[in-house]
Amino acid sequence: MEQANQDLMTSAADFANTPQGLAQRWGKEISSAKQELRKFHEDAEKIIKRYRDDNRGESNNDSARYNVLWANTQIRLPAVFAKLPKADVSRRFRDRDQVGRVASLLLERSLDFEIEHYPDFRATMTQCVLDRLLPGRGVAWARYEPHVSAQDIPEDGLQITEDIDDVDGAPRDAVPVTDPPELAGEETLEQLEYECAPVDYVHWADFGHSVARTWEEVTQVWRWVYMTREAVIERFGEDVAKTVSFNATPDPLQKKTEKRERNLAKICELWDKETGEVVWYAKDGTDLIDVRPDPLGLEQFFPCPPPLYATVTSDTLIPVPDFVLYQDQANDLDILADRIDGLIKALRVRGVYDASVPELQRLLTEGDNNTLIPVQKYMALSEKGGLAKAVDLLPVDVIAKALLDAYKAFEEVKGQIDELTGISDIIRGETEASETATAQQIKGQYAGLRLRTARDEVALFATWLIRLKAHIICTKFQPDTILKYADAESMTPADQELIPQAIALLKNDPLRIFRIQVAADSLVQIDEQQTKADRLEFLKASAEFIRDAVIPVSQTAPDLAPLMLEFFKFGVGAFKEARSLEGSIDAFLEQVKQQQEAQKQQAAMNPQPPPEDPALMKAKAEVENIQTRTKLDVVRTQAELQADQTRLQMEGMKHEANMAQGAQKAQMAQQQAQQRMAMGAVP
Repeated sequence: MEQANQDLMTSAADFANTPQGLAQRWGKEISSAKQELRKFHEDAEKIIKRYRDDNRGESNNDSARYNVLWANTQIRLPAVFAKLPKADVSRRFRDRDQVGRVASLLLERSLDFEIEHYPDFRATMTQCVLDRLLPGRGVAWARYEPHVSAQDIPEDGLQITEDIDDVDGAPRDAVPVTDPPELAGEETLEQLEYECAPVDYVHWADFGHSVARTWEEVTQVWRWVYMTREAVIERFGEDVAKTVSFNATPDPLQKKTEKRERNLAKICELWDKETGEVVWYAKDGTDLIDVRPDPLGLEQFFPCPPPLYATVTSDTLIPVPDFVLYQDQANDLDILADRIDGLIKALRVRGVYDASVPELQRLLTEGDNNTLIPVQKYMALSEKGGLAKAVDLLPVDVIAKALLDAYKAFEEVKGQIDELTGISDIIRGETEASETATAQQIKGQYAGLRLRTARDEVALFATWLIRLKAHIICTKFQPDTILKYADAESMTPADQELIPQAIALLKNDPLRIFRIQVAADSLVQIDEQQTKADRLEFLKASAEFIRDAVIPVSQTAPDLAPLMLEFFKFGVGAFKEARSLEGSIDAFLEQVKQQQEAQKQQAAMNPQPPPEDPALMKAKAEVENIQTRTKLDVVRTQAELQADQTRLQMEGMKHEANMAQGAQKAQMAQQQAQQRMAMGAVP
């Protein structure tokens, strides 16, 4: 490494600051890094061949092999990456910033659209994780890609409102361009149709960086791109296409296959952090093709995240592939697999028989259940000792024992590989239906211990890629594109009112305002039942908190109601699926505060009189009691007088009724006496 660094210092000082001198300098830089990675590339090619089983025939163990590398990779790949990541965009400081909340929602929706709509992200992540598991280094490359169309220039002349960036991110002013031949003579203007932020997979052999011990010491990164003549003309122009050789193609690892047609140009895209420039360099060219200042303005300058490395140490960035660490045991497995295959083939009935009794051969070839084969000279065969003396079979018990010993040794070696690779943890995590829920949970937690580190590394790699996407979206995308990707029309009217401020916030140094991360669990298959259980647990806890804390406190101490809502919002923030409720909680919290403020203002406008003296209040109470008792006495007296008057009236009416009744009786007696007298006078 010291020799390589010395070569770099010499190259930087010796070459002139001219296009040709810079081309020679970067050519030497790339050659030095390639020499550093020579063994890594050789090991990577061997590992890829073994994974594909392309090296069959290169050793003596070809009759039977056990491809443990393929088996382990197929197990570990879905264990660390099985589905697309879910971006988590939130405000860096969880305060009641409604504009920041809407901005993070717009950015998160735009990222989800980019990840799900374009297939490049899934393919890139899968290939990078596979490269991490096989050669030991996975690399991805982010870029900005606008798609433009040519339209006629209006009669009032060329009007430019915004710059449009080309596929490499470098600024391209809107200028008249030449139409196809059938429209020759007319001028057109480039108009933006749509834009995206793709993530390219970079093959492990096409990536390089300056020689360094850690990623923080890397000052240059580059990748080799194979371009057709049309692509070179579109990107660099006709003059460059004439100087570039189109005699390259990505070579297959299997050299025995038919050679591919070499009709591509091998172009190097190099990013230099020290100079802040991007350089395009042709493999066979003598000059630099293009040099431009930093086109993307990324926070870490490089358009690629730190590669997804296998085993690395602090003194070099050359990774050690996982297979190298257990290749000896893998070779032993191949040997044992070949031995087992040979023993299985040898495990068959073989022996000799008396040729004078040809019917004995038919006994093994034609004999079936309950089948007897006639023997012409049976008496002679019986005198010689019968069938036991006429046939002598090769013993197979020795072969069977050797086969069992080979199987045992095979399992022991395979167990060693499982321990080295962590496959044993996955096997330990397997549960049975008869086990208790606690036992299954313990096994599941134990199985994830060894895989957690690899899963976190993949999650961090995905987080880097999504951050690069987010920066490109915020700084390069047009506001209309962001709103369309985020489906802003479906947002609530209150959130739509904050969209202009949110867009302005996204354009202002977004990665320092927002926290963007990918949860490792979002990359693997999670049981849907667990997700449902978590949501039910959240709803239950929320209902209990509202019933037991929010409502009682709000009734007894209304001033503490906003504080209790803040506690509730704090709990909601721990659940990603429930973060959409934060806006509603903030709105309700603001409404409660406004109501409390209105009540305070009302109380200030209608002040209450000061409290009276307790002694005076007691005297007033006694006077009121006396007045009340007096009123009650008057009412009672009046009632009694009215009752007496009513009784007298009733007695008078009764006396008058008695007198009338007596007069009526006297009158009737008088009438009866007169009638008797009259009857006595009759002769």
